[in-house]
Amino acid sequence: MGAKKTDFSSIQKWTLLSTILASSLVFIDSTALNVALPALQKDLGITGTQLLWVINGYALFLSALLLVGGSLGDLFGRNKVFLIGLGIFSISSLLCGISQSPLQLIIARSFQGVGGALLTPGSLSILSSQFGAESRGKAIGLWSTFSALTAIFGPVLGGWLAGMGLWRVIFFLNIPLSIVVFITMIVKVPESRNPNAEKLDVWGALLVTLGLAGITYGFIESPKYGFGNLLIMFSLLVGGFALIAFIIVQRYSKYPMMPLKLFKSSTFSGGNLLTLFVYAALGGVELNPAEAG
Repeated sequence: MGAKKTDFSSIQKWTLLSTILASSLVFIDSTALNVALPALQKDLGITGTQLLWVINGYALFLSALLLVGGSLGDLFGRNKVFLIGLGIFSISSLLCGISQSPLQLIIARSFQGVGGALLTPGSLSILSSQFGAESRGKAIGLWSTFSALTAIFGPVLGGWLAGMGLWRVIFFLNIPLSIVVFITMIVKVPESRNPNAEKLDVWGALLVTLGLAGITYGFIESPKYGFGNLLIMFSLLVGGFALIAFIIVQRYSKYPMMPLKLFKSSTFSGGNLLTLFVYAALGGVELNPAEAG
């Protein structure tokens, strides 16, 4: 007896298209930009340290606010927060493209990270809300596959544009894609939220933001200063203890932003593990900005 074929509804197909395109924005701006760093450095006269923060400013805000973005979507509406993140991401992409100084570019990239933190968790939570248990695994698999393919295409696109002196186009491409996603989400994908989310877990939000920011900053700056540096040690210790405190708070909070019982679900754990592998693979093949100059 053959395997049962999973047919997606019209809403599910539009949801899949929108979330794949949205995640592609984040992937392309990460991988394509890394290949274009030498052209960017030459055009704006960016120093090595500034070049690092063009990449790391984005990574720092994205990682630090990721769980907060997902929690806000559950509370106020996944589509609403997703579209706010999309708006921040697309506007900051425009500002990146028209930046005339290293400082302008770094600030705009940091705001891109904020937008990505609202956008990325929203794409998976929207998928989960629109697909039932029998089709959710396939949908997440398609999302991960196409996102990975986009990430592979990113360096090719970035290298090609950089070779023609058009690195700014990497950012400008986000605008039409964002418009397509925005219209599709408004017209085709119904709003959803977590019915059990009654209020924001303030202590959880503060602890996870501090924890992820501390860990991320520590590892970002460790190649420059070394793990024996007091600032790096302090950042990693504060981040580590904050994440431990976050887990404890989630265990006893009445309104946890990340209920630990979710990890009992093989679908939830598997989807997040798959996403971890995708992002880890992307991070492993990224160009070291310090080598760009």
